[in-house]
Amino acid sequence: MDVDLIFRIAAVGILVAVLGQLLTRSGRDEQALMTTLAGLIVVLMLIVQEISDLFSMMRSVFGF
Repeated sequence: MDVDLIFRIAAVGILVAVLGQLLTRSGRDEQALMTTLAGLIVVLMLIVQEISDLFSMMRSVFGF
């Protein structure tokens, strides 16, 4: 696992938190929720890609 992945996830989290707070304070709660869900989907896509790389590496190491 690369440290760069952790920084990307943290950056997405900070950006989503700031946007969520701004949208909530301006009375746009639905858009804040959609922003939070979009951030969650982006982070899940990053993690799924890394897990896929892990499984393909394990498959090559163990010869499956």
